Parts: sequence; structure tokens; C-alpha cells
Amino acid sequence: MAEPSGTTPAKGITARWWSALWRPSMRYSLGTLLIAGVIGGVLFWGGFHWAMELSNREAFCVSCHEMRNTVYKELKETVHFTNPTGVRATCADCHVPREWAYKVRRKIAATNELYHKVVGTIDTPEKFEARRLVLAQKIWATMKATDSRECRNCHSAESMNLATQNRLAQRKHKAATEKGQTCIECHQGIAHELPAGWDAR
Repeated sequence: MAEPSGTTPAKGITARWWSALWRPSMRYSLGTLLIAGVIGGVLFWGGFHWAMELSNREAFCVSCHEMRNTVYKELKETVHFTNPTGVRATCADCHVPREWAYKVRRKIAATNELYHKVVGTIDTPEKFEARRLVLAQKIWATMKATDSRECRNCHSAESMNLATQNRLAQRKHKAATEKGQTCIECHQGIAHELPAGWDAR
């Protein structure tokens, strides 16, 4: 059927939407929304990243007495805290992955620790010691599953000069490499006291 003379063909819904969207009166609004969205995204991302890094600081980790009065005291007595070179590992160096995806996963898992802080699971030295073995085994299992990823941020088997190590260390490191063992399988007590009831076998 022919269109009556003097009328324009009816526009499809897409064409009407597109022409309404790009009317001169709408361009400023869309541009404003786009700019506001970009600025909002940058602020959100920056704030999120800032909060993630803030929670990686040692001051944050030891802000609760459960950590400050137990495992942090123990760390201060080890080579990871004081040594001839002055290179020191912080809590996050050993317990928080550097890669973004793994770091976010670890931070999500840490919300469980906040729950236990609130309910007081380890709020006394006695409660902490009663749970130390369970807590340590969870950390050891995680480190074993990730091939001691956080240890390898600083230590590399390929960079070890076995000739400068004592004979026992040479033998153990050579055997571990041949067996495909990971750091945590031999170095459980490297930064904190070993739990009562722990058995290396």
C-alpha cells in the first residue's frame, strides 16, 4: 500500500531510539554521564586498590592483640625479621600473594578471620595455643598447594648456590629439588613457633 502523499514513512523503533539519543539536547547529558562514569570508576578502583594495599601493611596485621602478642613476637626472633643484610619479610610478604587474582581471593578468604575476631575464637593466649596446630596446618596446606608461591617471591631454587651452604642444607635442597618438594614441606617453623603436638613425619 502506497504512503499518502505529503507524509514521511514511519521510523522503526531503533531509528527513533537512535535519533532521540543523539538529539542536540541529549548529547550534553550523555557526555556528562560518560565523564562522570569514568571519574567514578577511577575513584572506585583507586579506593579499592588503596584499601587492599592498606590491609597489607604490617601495622594493620598487628593492630589486633592476637597477632601482635603471639606470631608477631615470634617473627621478631627470626632471620626473616633481623639478619645481616637488613632485608626483612613482612606479614604480607609470606601470607598475601602478589598476583592480583590470587590477592583478591586471599582477601575474600580473610573475611573469615574477621568473623573469628568478632566471636573471640583466639582472643586469649590459651585459646590461641589450643588452635595453633589447626591454624598452622591450614597455612601449610595452602602453601603446599601453591608450591610455596609466597616463599618464591624472594627465594629461588635456581639461584641457590649450594656450594656456599653447609653439607646438611646442600643434601636437603638437592633431594628436595629431585623429589619436586616445595619449601614449606621442610620449613614449617621458619617464622613462627611450631605447634605443640606437631610431628614432621
